[in-house]
Amino acid sequence: MYIEGKETNRKGIMMAKIQDTKHTEDCMICGRELIYFEDYREVECVYCRKEFRSNVACLDGHYVCDDCHSMDGSGLIESYCRKTDKTNPLEMAMELMKSPAINMHGPEHHFLVPAVLITSYYNILDKKDVKGKKLAVAKARAKDIKGGFCGFYGNCGAAVGAGMYMSIISGATPLTKESWSLVNLMTGTALIAMAKIGGPRCCKRNSFIAIEEAAKFTDKHLNVKLYDYEKESPVCSFRLRNRECLKDECPYYRKRH
Repeated sequence: MYIEGKETNRKGIMMAKIQDTKHTEDCMICGRELIYFEDYREVECVYCRKEFRSNVACLDGHYVCDDCHSMDGSGLIESYCRKTDKTNPLEMAMELMKSPAINMHGPEHHFLVPAVLITSYYNILDKKDVKGKKLAVAKARAKDIKGGFCGFYGNCGAAVGAGMYMSIISGATPLTKESWSLVNLMTGTALIAMAKIGGPRCCKRNSFIAIEEAAKFTDKHLNVKLYDYEKESPVCSFRLRNRECLKDECPYYRKRH
């Protein structure tokens, strides 16, 4: 378990630098209080799913191992998605976004979006052996999507990530017919949904939109329901870290009472 603080220990032993330092000692996953035990107990890392012995956990039992905390964003996303059995891509995205390795804004989201969608799709189909290979392809492709893509190239990296997901699971190439159409329609659908809300950019908001639109698209075109998108919608917990937050104009914003 890690304690949120103002300094970064590169070895990932105790302290984690984050942008929102409202609390100096709390769980980096859920923000709840850390509990220290006299004895060591068996715990499982939220990200890599490996088991450890530790004498600290939060009130909800979350634990993050040293290796996962010190890992870079893309490495953490790949490791988490390879190991998890979860099927809800929004739940996976929210859990990953709480790690200090995932910045408020940044190109790691260009991999995060296709990664959680690929994981959801293949976990539902019970094809975990295929999942690992597809995640590696997504990671390699995501490196080609530059930061600031949304404003400078007119194509948000999260929307490209949704299209990338559809390309990878459908086997699309520049020479295919139906899958080529699906891939570009997926990206366009996500972009239109983002454009209707408007800027400035928010990597969290656009990632949520891309995931939701991809879930609807997958259900409609492939008859696979990644999660109950008609009932489930994330409530953003990152608004205090975003100077350009749209607040009430964002569908995921909720005021604190």
